[in-house]
Amino acid sequence: MPDNRTRPFLKWAGGKYKLLDRLSPHLTGQRLIEPFVGAGSIFLNLPFEKYLLGDINPDLINLYECLKNESDSLVMSIREFFLPENNDRERYLEFRAEFNGGAEGERRAALFVFLNRHCFNGLCRYNKSGGFNVPFGKYAKPYFPEKELQHFVKKAKYARFVCGDFVSLMNQARKGDVVYCDPPYVPLSGTAFFTNYAGGGFSHEQQVELANRAKHLANRGVKVVISNHDTELTREIYNGATIESFSVRRNISRDGANRGNAKELLAIYE
Repeated sequence: MPDNRTRPFLKWAGGKYKLLDRLSPHLTGQRLIEPFVGAGSIFLNLPFEKYLLGDINPDLINLYECLKNESDSLVMSIREFFLPENNDRERYLEFRAEFNGGAEGERRAALFVFLNRHCFNGLCRYNKSGGFNVPFGKYAKPYFPEKELQHFVKKAKYARFVCGDFVSLMNQARKGDVVYCDPPYVPLSGTAFFTNYAGGGFSHEQQVELANRAKHLANRGVKVVISNHDTELTREIYNGATIESFSVRRNISRDGANRGNAKELLAIYE
């Protein structure tokens, strides 16, 4: 992987920027399909002719669509949020309330970036009513990711963004595509944090369904790669796939002092 890689402009739990070298040999083809695109580290750094990128988070897809279609005005709007006077808890709560109050379109997209770069740990979390509820992050000087935004805009012209579940995107896969799935991970313990980023969770049944659809696509000549924690449960779910296991450092934890290594795997269906 060359050194000119670009970080995503969003902070994102479980982002795959640090795993690009490990993932890139497995992801080749004419079109990349990502049903759990998140911040888009893979999309932003691997060369494909086309991209089909999905997520169940409508705020994320609205942002990406606005950047693709109204990039200049939106980047300018985002820049206006990154002022010293806005790096304040009360201002943050005002903007969060506006976001939760029904802001739409470009304004909602700009607010989403502001919240992401100013909230605690860059988490994306909603309450049962659908309100963004991550507290203020208390950063000395939040970074305005202009270079990263511009790189996203350049790549977005080759992408189609879809708000939907993994089933709807995987159903569109054809021979010549490669599918990379980065679902919410199975918990390492019963009290594992951050299992509900988009409000709906990701159940055991969905984990199994994802694996079954990966097998089905592989039988039709479409390669599928899935990331997850390396546990007895995931080994059972991905029975029949080629497993590549490795250790990674956790980036997001309630207790910063306990951000240790965790075992992860790639399940490769081809």
